[in-house]
Amino acid sequence: MSQAETAALASVQNAIATPQVVKAAQRLSFFGEHSAGWLALGLLGAAVDRERRKDWLIAAGGVVAAHAASIVVKRVVGRRRPDDPSVRVLVGVPSKLSFPSAHATSTTAAAVLYSRLTGRKLVPLLVPPMLVSRMVLGVHYPSDVLAGSALGAAIGGLVGRKLRRRKKGS
Repeated sequence: MSQAETAALASVQNAIATPQVVKAAQRLSFFGEHSAGWLALGLLGAAVDRERRKDWLIAAGGVVAAHAASIVVKRVVGRRRPDDPSVRVLVGVPSKLSFPSAHATSTTAAAVLYSRLTGRKLVPLLVPPMLVSRMVLGVHYPSDVLAGSALGAAIGGLVGRKLRRRKKGS
């Protein structure tokens, strides 16, 4: 990995990795692991919003699809997670691969899709904290989280089109 990205990652940690921030980042990590928290929220939406149950299920499926796509890309690219003395790894991870960040991918897809269903702008509320948390925890380079977020936005947009077409057809 480039020294510039390693230095940027170490700078993020040095600037904001206080015990409280690390604890919050670890909680976000747990929530986003394998997109489980986002899937649970989508299923909750389907249970509560019976009129749009199918839309919520499609959106939740889109979140899972985004996560799966990030895993495929991760395996194809094969980039290793940060491993430098200047970077502290502050959470366990399920694999040694880092590009793209699956947490960033599924969070962005969830924010895009659930924004559409809730009528709220969730992207600026949900995405930046998750992206920064992955760097605070020392498990992703900046390009990992940016690429993951771009992938999640693309998949969220594609699934969102399906939801729009469903709405027009109603």
